[in-house]
Amino acid sequence: MADSFDLSSVVAALGGTAFAGHLQHLPTVGSTNLLALEAAQAGASHGSVWIADEQTAGRGRGGHTWHSIPGDGLYLSVLLRPQIALVDALWLSLATGLAAQTAIAAVTGLKPDIRWPNDLLLHEKKCGGILVETSSFPSQEDTPTMLRHAVVGIGINVNHRNFPAEIEPFATSLHRESGGPYSREPVVIELLRALDQQIHLLEDELRGATTSPKLLERFEVASSWVRGKRVRVDEDGGYTGVTTGLDPRGFLCVAGDDGESHTVLSGGVRPL
Repeated sequence: MADSFDLSSVVAALGGTAFAGHLQHLPTVGSTNLLALEAAQAGASHGSVWIADEQTAGRGRGGHTWHSIPGDGLYLSVLLRPQIALVDALWLSLATGLAAQTAIAAVTGLKPDIRWPNDLLLHEKKCGGILVETSSFPSQEDTPTMLRHAVVGIGINVNHRNFPAEIEPFATSLHRESGGPYSREPVVIELLRALDQQIHLLEDELRGATTSPKLLERFEVASSWVRGKRVRVDEDGGYTGVTTGLDPRGFLCVAGDDGESHTVLSGGVRPL
């Protein structure tokens, strides 16, 4: 049976963030991202958050489904309306990965690795993922196409003890890795606090108004996958090589074993 979720404690802890006053909790939903996308089209506010105990049609990148046990995991979507160009939307995924890493470390003491661009790993097994879906304003001549809104879906395996056989070898949870159960509320609070900070840092960076390390630098420090990792990549017919960093847009660069320099555009990066 799903544990109860105390939304009031989360609301009280998020005062002063973009998410204050904009949180909803649902026992079950098809997909929090679909719900958020519909709300975005209807004019929902920046910082709106939908949290579900269970998703019956949860989705990940590339059309993958997301395994959802009622009450065991954290399943939420956040509506953001940052003032950034559509071409920079990938940065939202990277920023969210950093926020999730910070939150998990704060609550559990575990520090997940981030597999570019959006997977959270503990001991090489996936404990969380991020799906960003965007909409843009109509393009204007000689000006960049601007982001209208982004829906950031985040799934974290919190108290899962078991997984379906087909994903058992590749999945894990905070409980499995640390040996203790966790309330979901502290994870939500730390996640949204960290995400609020990351979005502010990103917007300051894009305006040239920050002296903090830039997002791509922060991500490279946080992820062992960005540089010096031997990988196989599924796109462009598949290839293998060694990661060599991020390009200025945030895409992953790979020095291929075929002698070519590749830029990974859509994920599908796995250890070789």
